Amino acid sequence: MDARTTRLQYMINRTHRFHGPSSLSFVYRRGQSVRGLYNALKYIQNERTTSYRVSVVVSRKVSKSAVVRNRIRRRLYAQMDDFEGSIQGNYDLVFVVYDQALRDVRPKELHDMMAGQLTKAGVISARPARGGTITTKESKK
Repeated sequence: MDARTTRLQYMINRTHRFHGPSSLSFVYRRGQSVRGLYNALKYIQNERTTSYRVSVVVSRKVSKSAVVRNRIRRRLYAQMDDFEGSIQGNYDLVFVVYDQALRDVRPKELHDMMAGQLTKAGVISARPARGGTITTKESKK
């Protein structure tokens, strides 16, 4: 696997990206918020789109180093891959990071934290396991 292939695995599909500054401001103005330990999820259901859109915002207040900010951003985008099949509806999701400590959180903890926020927001109905499959009480029996 070359460097280009490795880098592209952290990119999300073009249909799931925000386009233009006004789409983010729409979520900031009208969206609801679910706060976590290191970040907040701003979300709103958008009837104009056919699928969900995701953005991760890491400001310079979190870290002056672009390397650290980009690492945090890539980690959150990589975790969103696990939730792709379980997002119900056409939501606009913005993860706003406000603590640099998110770069050191273990992947399982990060996944559980994001699953909790998405479940609380009503974006997913049950928490998906690490493989992207949804686990429910019935399937655990």
